[in-house]
Amino acid sequence: MIDQGTIQQILDAAEIADVVGDFVTLKRRGTSMIGLCPFHNEKTPSFNVSQAKGIYKCFGCGKGGSSVNFIMEHEHLSYVDALRWLANKYHIEVREKEENPEDIKERNDRESQLIVSEFAQKFFTDQLWESNQGRLIGLSYLRQRGMRDDIIKKFGIGYCPDGKDIMTSAAIKEGFKMEYLEKTGLTIKRDEWIRDRFSGRMMFPIHGISGRVIGFGGRTLSQDKTIAKYLNSPESDIYHKSRVLYGIFQAKRAIIQEDKCYLVEGYTDVTSLHQSGIENVVASSGTSLTIDQIRLIRRFTNNVTIIYDGDQAGIKASMRGIDMVLEEGINVKVLPLPEGEDPDSFSRSMSATQLAEYIRSNETDFIKFKTKLLLAGVQNDPISRAKLITDIVSSIAVIPAEIVRSEYLKECSRLLDVREAVLYNEIRKLKVKSEDEMIKHQERELLKDTNLKVQPSFDLVPEVNPCENEERELLKLLLKYGTHKIFEVENPENGESNAVDVATYILSELEADQMVSVNPAIRVIFEEYRLHSDDENFDAVKHFVNHSDRQISQLVSDILSEKNKLSDFWRKKGSYIEEEHQILHQLVPKVLQECKLRYITFLIAQAEQGIRKAAQNHDDEAVSDFQKRYQKLKTVERLLCGHLGKRTITS
Repeated sequence: MIDQGTIQQILDAAEIADVVGDFVTLKRRGTSMIGLCPFHNEKTPSFNVSQAKGIYKCFGCGKGGSSVNFIMEHEHLSYVDALRWLANKYHIEVREKEENPEDIKERNDRESQLIVSEFAQKFFTDQLWESNQGRLIGLSYLRQRGMRDDIIKKFGIGYCPDGKDIMTSAAIKEGFKMEYLEKTGLTIKRDEWIRDRFSGRMMFPIHGISGRVIGFGGRTLSQDKTIAKYLNSPESDIYHKSRVLYGIFQAKRAIIQEDKCYLVEGYTDVTSLHQSGIENVVASSGTSLTIDQIRLIRRFTNNVTIIYDGDQAGIKASMRGIDMVLEEGINVKVLPLPEGEDPDSFSRSMSATQLAEYIRSNETDFIKFKTKLLLAGVQNDPISRAKLITDIVSSIAVIPAEIVRSEYLKECSRLLDVREAVLYNEIRKLKVKSEDEMIKHQERELLKDTNLKVQPSFDLVPEVNPCENEERELLKLLLKYGTHKIFEVENPENGESNAVDVATYILSELEADQMVSVNPAIRVIFEEYRLHSDDENFDAVKHFVNHSDRQISQLVSDILSEKNKLSDFWRKKGSYIEEEHQILHQLVPKVLQECKLRYITFLIAQAEQGIRKAAQNHDDEAVSDFQKRYQKLKTVERLLCGHLGKRTITS
């Protein structure tokens, strides 16, 4: 059977509108989407899809259910096969195993943690409203902040009494096990020492998308600066902070209805906006925005407005989030707040009508926001201005839809007074680099257990260098253009961009993939170039042409004088599309991939030889090892061939 973790991953990914949309043309009508039912003939649409509920329903023939049910019905598949179908659609690896006692225990543990979390939420709420301590401290605090009772109850906000283990003792008395109190993080236990994790804190329950309580955020009421202001539940089987958005359960219906989601940082930002009548709002709970959180929003809308604090930290947070949201194909706007304000304080400073008007008047397209922000103070500084243009274009480059990218480039060209052709060229460079990075990541993940270094098995030494042409082309690029800059790489520590030259790129990639030439002369050239790479006065051509080893000197002279052997990449019908030095950002990664493909083909031949040799020796273990290696290498070969637009590689 498919294990429970994989099933949950499939169910989380399978958005009902996305799944049904592969077979039915859907149009939005109110909070739902409608279309012609695929299960019976009809001319008037009666087939409804509810993104909020995650279901479909045909009011003509009566069929309905979840994403899995739809695939089962439409494709005539069993439940398990429908899960496999969805896993394939969303590129999810299916892990299978028979349910054993451990699996049953894991499922029961998860349910027990959900039950104890629901008990805790009810306990905290009762304490807030019924106990003297809760009313005098917790409820007074919330009302002083202007929070209405209906909002407090809507979000299930409560209070954990200040004491050693008041909540834990109540849970034990009700029959809950210490094991689950610990697993959910509600209780901390050290030998005989027991304490409530959230003692003396206001409690904000965090609901999953289905409405069940999966974790908590606790705010201290103490003035002690050494105590953390907010404390969250630790990671558990039911709570994964990076996959959760605070308020998503309360907001999902409004998000669909408004076809927009406001994204803020904190718990009280959400509650205050709800109190002002804006219910389509969620928070990242003080963490850096994650891909999983963005995809959770995308289940309900493709439009996001980011509202972060008006200080520098808030602005930086919104800037970091913009590119991630854009990359998921979501339309992004930004709502800047006055300096010193946050969504909580700002929404409480005006009426609901004034707030709605402020939002309408001030939310702005991300490109205008980013341009205005980054242009400040760099108008007369050409270098800073060039970096600004690269920064903005890098945001546009991640947008998956070509038409949307094109429209943003036009706007960017107008705002920055830069020709569109220049911006398109920058986009092309960035996309080539991005694709190259993606391919490298996939290859290295596949080859974690497979040594790519050329080490012939069973003394299988090739008569000729299998990568001779590609390696010679790499050497030519290294010698002619070693110091030419081809990519900009952002330093994660300070956010500044550093240029990467041809030599650094080629040598680092060869080293990362452990690609070592079987030609001794070529190997020496790469090694010596690496040794001299930090020497600013190093003249590569002069060094190797005048090398003491005559074989190396001859090889370099030949390489520099010969015609391009891999010219198909940049030639078209016998004529150059562009000058060679103009397309190094495309050419260098492609030649490296060509070289890698040759290596892979050679290693596949080695693995085939190994399988035959091991089979002859009746070594079943070795046969199995070589077969695993062969399968991984073939996967990488298909990956590279697909990226290079080839069906196979020929000698």
